[in-house]
Amino acid sequence: MVEASETEEREEQQLEGEELQERVVHISRVAKVVKGGRRFGFRALVVVGDGNGKVGVGVGKAREVPAAIRKGSDHAKRNMVSVALSGRTLPHEVLVKYGAAKVLLKPASPGTGVIAGGGVRAVVEAAGVKDVLSKSLGSSNIFNVVMATFKGLQELTSIEAAAQLRGKNVVDLMPPWGKKANVQ
Repeated sequence: MVEASETEEREEQQLEGEELQERVVHISRVAKVVKGGRRFGFRALVVVGDGNGKVGVGVGKAREVPAAIRKGSDHAKRNMVSVALSGRTLPHEVLVKYGAAKVLLKPASPGTGVIAGGGVRAVVEAAGVKDVLSKSLGSSNIFNVVMATFKGLQELTSIEAAAQLRGKNVVDLMPPWGKKANVQ
């Protein structure tokens, strides 16, 4: 028991050492019907990232909004994952489905910026992606869109790993704007 609390404290100190961006994507009011009427609570969807390839998503539920946000933030920090980036953009295109929501993420040339809607934008910006094209297909449920984006970022593989797997050169798999940067 003591060892587990010490490791949690070390992880919190490491996370605090890094400057983490925290975004509250959505807050929804939920009701529970009981004998005396309805009891209201809140659900907060929070995205946390370091802006340098690590991102996490968390959901917190509580009777008050600040407590729900805090719980969601703690959950997101515990579930952070590393994302394979290729400079300022993604290494390859990915289409992900989560529930009824589908999200398409495509790499973009430098200077494009983040072309994405609310939930997708929050996740990719927290991960540190500067240039990306995206399209949300299917359901517009914000929770499922955020989770689909998070799942899609987890599925990305680096250009080096894909080249090794396919037995090709890294330059052959790079996008046209990446080849120009390597040649010069």
